[in-house]
Amino acid sequence: MLIKKKAAINSSEITDFSVWQQRRTFIKQAALLGAGAASWSLSLDVLAGDGVSGSPIKNLQKTDIGKSLEPTDFVHVTSYNNFYEFGTDKRDPVGNASTLKTRPWTIKVDGECENPGEIGIEDILSGFTQEERIYRFRCVEAWSMVVPWVGFSLSELIKKFKPTSKAKYVAFETLNDSEQMPGQKRQILNWPYREGLRMDEAMHPLTLLSTGLYGVELPNQNGAPIRLVVPWKYGFKSIKSIVGIHFTEKMPYTTWSDMAANEYGFYANVNPQVDHPRWSQKHHRQLGGGIFARKQPTEMFNGYAEEVASLYSGMDLKKYF
Repeated sequence: MLIKKKAAINSSEITDFSVWQQRRTFIKQAALLGAGAASWSLSLDVLAGDGVSGSPIKNLQKTDIGKSLEPTDFVHVTSYNNFYEFGTDKRDPVGNASTLKTRPWTIKVDGECENPGEIGIEDILSGFTQEERIYRFRCVEAWSMVVPWVGFSLSELIKKFKPTSKAKYVAFETLNDSEQMPGQKRQILNWPYREGLRMDEAMHPLTLLSTGLYGVELPNQNGAPIRLVVPWKYGFKSIKSIVGIHFTEKMPYTTWSDMAANEYGFYANVNPQVDHPRWSQKHHRQLGGGIFARKQPTEMFNGYAEEVASLYSGMDLKKYF
């Protein structure tokens, strides 16, 4: 989510806290998954982050997407997150998300499609094993990072349910369970979290359903067991822990457009020329560099203009922000 907050402590202190929290989380996972599941190392040369831990994903195939980008350290990507279902501070999710149960997990798909129904996470994983890749994508909010996501194009799942010609949009919904997601006990948002894309955005090959990062299964705090990744949009569009997909003819309700319509538009494309009402979006800092890290110019569409600008040809991107 695009909530800009300055760190209250030095970057070195944040890192130490993150490592501590990360170890506690993985110890809990190890108790559940068995010895050896929580600590191991990968040989893939794409894995540049320190402390990569988790259940490995098999049959990975690397791509050339983002090959020149250096991944952000794993510990930063997994310990500094926006996931209000587990707390509003960016360091809350890594400490609180162990309550989320990711098996069994089912996604309900309905709306304007020929084959509505439900699909389990195991069916998704078995059906798309050979489609899984490691993609390096830039993600920009008030800070930025480069994440080697593991997943497959959302379009591949959409095709299975055969949307009709009336399906102009795709809506998504996060799990709504305050026992598993304690942050939902506070009505800071209108739960469950909802997001949406235009159909052509959803069908673009860079739009991913991710089941992992850095070659391991998604940690709970990063949206396990399955989440959206839309690399040319701000982070709040990439909805986590998805349980519902709905095809609709009209633009769907989205959480942040409802909560703060003047600040968070439906499209949420990275556009440095359109300032947020409370701050400029022309620059950002790299996650891991601390509050004194040099600001970097924000690129149009987060650097993916060549691939996606045609989706918005003729649109006023200041009006449709």
